[in-house]
Amino acid sequence: MKNMIKKMLLKLFKLFSGYFILSYGLVITINANLGLGAWEVFHQGISNVMGITMGQASILVGAIIILFNLIFKEKVGWGTVLNMIFIGIFMDILMINKLVPTFEGILPRILMIIVGLIIVGFGTYLYIDAELGSGPRDGLMIGIAKKTKKPVGLIKNAQEIIAVVVGFLLGGKVGIGTVMMSLLGGYLMQLVFNLVKFDIDEINHRYIEDDIRFIKDKMLNKEVQ
Repeated sequence: MKNMIKKMLLKLFKLFSGYFILSYGLVITINANLGLGAWEVFHQGISNVMGITMGQASILVGAIIILFNLIFKEKVGWGTVLNMIFIGIFMDILMINKLVPTFEGILPRILMIIVGLIIVGFGTYLYIDAELGSGPRDGLMIGIAKKTKKPVGLIKNAQEIIAVVVGFLLGGKVGIGTVMMSLLGGYLMQLVFNLVKFDIDEINHRYIEDDIRFIKDKMLNKEVQ
């Protein structure tokens, strides 16, 4: 029992460390002020229209996407729900309190994009390695790919193009940074995964339905006894 609790605490530490580091990386790319990443363009557009913070917009969009994940019968983990809530909260804390610096020169700002993407990669590695469920947007991508029988890469690109277009129409910032993140994001994330020798295929997520089933089994065993 002690080992189980210790293992779960380690997973939660990894999960929340990953969320914070990922959020920090995202805010670095935002503060570069060269244009936002695809989903951040969308979140900023939503925040402009609704008069809420980008973090709150991220939470709102994440909640809606989780509903779509359930419609597509894609499994949802506790990490999926916590991802939706805490990345938005951490982003707001960092941005409102101005805990991430800004720079004026074009070269430092380009460097911010690259460094931010690398940090996002480390954060992503940590939270996925906790094995408590992927983020809402990744789940939606997988769910649509399964339903349409189309390649995951095609679905991911389509999602991000839609997010950028809609976000831009709602007032989100698009610029050279948006292009850089679209072109470099996947490569830099894979670079980080290679550095830490992380194989995503070896991940075995535990989902909410697994815990519900576990609790039901325990209750049935008690009744039998």
